[in-house]
Amino acid sequence: MKFLLTYILIITLAFISPDGEGQEALTLSLAIEKALQNNYGIIISRSDAQIATINNTWGKAGRFPVIGFDASSNNSMDLSDNSSSVRFSAGLGLDWTIFNGFKVNITKEKLENLETLAGGRLAVVIENSVEDVILGYYNVLLQKERLKVLQHVMKLSQDRYDYELARHDLGGTVTYNVLQAKNVYLSDKAMYLNQDVIVRNSIRNLNFLLGEEPSAAWLFTEQFEPDTADYVMGDLLAKMLSSNQTLQNQYVNLLLTQNETGLSKSAMYPSLSLSAGIDDIHSILYNEGVDPIRSSSLSPGGTLRLTYNLYTGGTRKQAIEVAKINEEIAQVEIEQMEHSLTNELFNLYDYYDVRKVLLNVANESLEAAELNMQIAEEKFKTGAINSFNYRDIQLIYLNSALQRLQAIYNLIESNTTLTRITGGFLNVNNP
Repeated sequence: MKFLLTYILIITLAFISPDGEGQEALTLSLAIEKALQNNYGIIISRSDAQIATINNTWGKAGRFPVIGFDASSNNSMDLSDNSSSVRFSAGLGLDWTIFNGFKVNITKEKLENLETLAGGRLAVVIENSVEDVILGYYNVLLQKERLKVLQHVMKLSQDRYDYELARHDLGGTVTYNVLQAKNVYLSDKAMYLNQDVIVRNSIRNLNFLLGEEPSAAWLFTEQFEPDTADYVMGDLLAKMLSSNQTLQNQYVNLLLTQNETGLSKSAMYPSLSLSAGIDDIHSILYNEGVDPIRSSSLSPGGTLRLTYNLYTGGTRKQAIEVAKINEEIAQVEIEQMEHSLTNELFNLYDYYDVRKVLLNVANESLEAAELNMQIAEEKFKTGAINSFNYRDIQLIYLNSALQRLQAIYNLIESNTTLTRITGGFLNVNNP
């Protein structure tokens, strides 16, 4: 029995470790894949794009005729002579606008642009979602690394507290030093516990982006390391102007305003329409003492109509003028967006370069703080420095470690934002 219990324990520990190895591994690429499938915003935008695709047909634009069918039966009785009649009629009709000032072609082009715009909006939602997932994933790693640092500091405080207790038992220190060490340890423990809650909240926030349940637990496999690639500003600017999806959508908006101008101009042309149909009528007249009288008729017909509004109070010209102004507004909005995105790109580029330098500074600062704390620990145990000096050095190490972690995350954030603004999430040729 003891052998069996030992075997079961070994097998259990082989599959479940304190680091969460029994959980499902979540790479960054898998997280993005889950978001593309389950993210609420992407699902809604994808449905909007499908609607735009369904509407983009020649039938919706008005190219094809409308064909209708109707049938009726009329029954009556004359009580004065006891006669009755039955009348049945059926008709097939066709209405077709042959020409209405190129409105059909312009409308079809507008529907194509609306489909393109819906796809562009979906692409923007995807880009933003991918960026949110990347930053959310690395935020989890950031909070986990912060938790490790706080755990390390808490362990140092606990060792110091245990050390003071041992000295107090031997009569080597006073109660004041023990209580001070205890307060420091409890303060560090409180920070650790609060950080543990922050870690769980960051995982739940990521699960929301992935469309997963809040309780879903993962084994995060990516390393918390930044990409320090060098970028050339001219290349980034060219990629942004050619691939930024928000800017591409603004170009499509300009095409839509041009479509509206064309539709307004189409009202200046005459309209030619065709109406055709055929009616089939059958009737039966019943009189007392007389054989029923039957009759039928088949009547085809058609009308070709040309219409033109000679005067509309100037509304057609006003509509054209307004449409042209809207075109000018759309063009100005493109220039404004290009200028705004260019400014944003320059800012992001500067932040990226500065944050690379700040990361190097943070690495050097942490190395110095670690060495300083090792020396301080030895001096504290030998009595060369007091507990206040030791705590100050400990806090310097804590701040340096947390600043380095934040510097890593800031550099990841800058790199991610640069990739999004240059269209890199949707264009494999971008960095």
